[in-house]
Amino acid sequence: MGIEIRPANSDSAIGSAPVVVGLQPFALVDHIAKVDWSLLSQIPGERGGSFPVAVDELKHILNELNSHILPSTDDESPLKTIAGGSVANTIRGLAAGFGISCGIIGACGNDEEGKLFMSNMGFYKVDISRLRLKNGTTAQCVCLVDEIGNRTMRPCLSSSVKVQADELKREDFKGSKWLVLRYAILNIEVIKAAIKIAKEEGLFVSLDLASFEMVRKFKLPLIELLESGNIDLCFANEDEATELLRGEDNADPEAALEFLAKHCKWAVVTLAQNGCMAKHGKELVRVPAIGEAKVTDATGAGDLFASGFLYGLVRGLPLEECCRVGSCSGGSVIRSLGGEVTPENWQWMYKQMQTKGISIPEPSKCLL
Repeated sequence: MGIEIRPANSDSAIGSAPVVVGLQPFALVDHIAKVDWSLLSQIPGERGGSFPVAVDELKHILNELNSHILPSTDDESPLKTIAGGSVANTIRGLAAGFGISCGIIGACGNDEEGKLFMSNMGFYKVDISRLRLKNGTTAQCVCLVDEIGNRTMRPCLSSSVKVQADELKREDFKGSKWLVLRYAILNIEVIKAAIKIAKEEGLFVSLDLASFEMVRKFKLPLIELLESGNIDLCFANEDEATELLRGEDNADPEAALEFLAKHCKWAVVTLAQNGCMAKHGKELVRVPAIGEAKVTDATGAGDLFASGFLYGLVRGLPLEECCRVGSCSGGSVIRSLGGEVTPENWQWMYKQMQTKGISIPEPSKCLL
């Protein structure tokens, strides 16, 4: 990929190590638009999931966007381009809305998309000193949202720069408490290398199951990862949970939660409008969804749920409160396009937390 350059430390990189570091091998820029579903018939893969596409497929989708974009019903732009990726969304949410010191490990290209990614993450005080800036292109993803808020994601990682397994350094993890990961077969070697170093350095490891398509097509490596005992916390949505045990006598979310809890200290299954359930040891909780949330775009809902849940664990909150905070933060991001929570929606979240008797983060530590 050419010469590797480490970007200069941001202000947030000065001082102690971030509490939470996220591994996103490919820096990613999201193009989010509300579209009519006829566009989906032209795109490979199932609706509602997330699965990689080739460069020519990405270009085709971007070229078709303007003729399929739905008119906006408010002042919000019908198309947004922001730093994206599941791990980036979670890390940014933890830093911006909860005041937890965070860093991100990965690589971005020396192009406009790479500059946008670094600028966006740095603005939210995420430590970008672990990002490798390389000669090449930055990965992109198209997030297609229908009129009721359901989203279909098509990332393009072809020929994009990424951090390789042998580029990871012990210093990337040293002093941190949590490592946040997202399952992806394309990154499996980097994920394994990161987990090895993280466990040697005493970090807890969190894994998101990514999408039902990823679980379906690459289940065996995922099962091996879970059964290794190195995953401390696992997040799955209802579709991913069902896919995980497809073919078994019991393939429902409850059975999947039991399976995950057998191998992970904390297991969480989110159930959209039905809330979530979580298990830690023998403790099992079910928490309803947060009311009053208007669904504009489901992009990032699981990622921001993870932000809130991790905040709860970092602060030592009980399991049920971790779920409630996760439900509040997941509800905040679906009120506008993309996986970036607006200041107005953070305020909405704090109000929900206060209503439920949950202490809100210290305002001085949050970027609002």
